[in-house]
Amino acid sequence: MPTLKERIQDDMKTAMRAKDKARLGTVRLVLAAIKQKEVDEQISLNDEHVLAVLEKMVKQRRDSIKQYEDAKRQELADVEKAEIAVLQEYLPEQMDSAELEAIVAEIIASVGANGPQDMGKIMGALKPRIQGRADMGQASQLVKAKLSAL
Repeated sequence: MPTLKERIQDDMKTAMRAKDKARLGTVRLVLAAIKQKEVDEQISLNDEHVLAVLEKMVKQRRDSIKQYEDAKRQELADVEKAEIAVLQEYLPEQMDSAELEAIVAEIIASVGANGPQDMGKIMGALKPRIQGRADMGQASQLVKAKLSAL
């Protein structure tokens, strides 16, 4: 089975052959971000690292969409939304809020959290289990809400 990076490279070739300029541009951005991280850290990225790069790119685009919509620039927001759609094809299926809540509750119980001071322990245990499958910002807010209720 090819690695995520190899799959992205293959998709670039497919987009080039199909002359799909929008998809090709987004895939090239992903490969550039991966290459930049490899050069900066002098390592070859595995699937976990590639997922982190993809998540960061999706988050950046969501922030841009909000700014564009606030500035009444819907055409630019639509471009960002199209890029997110391409990026999400490489991310694992997103978990629903009920599944996220169950995992958070399980980790809070296993860590023995007593309040907000245990936020770091919980987030440290939570991140590897949900990476790529849920928004870390949403997870953080959920953990804060659960801990403040203790």
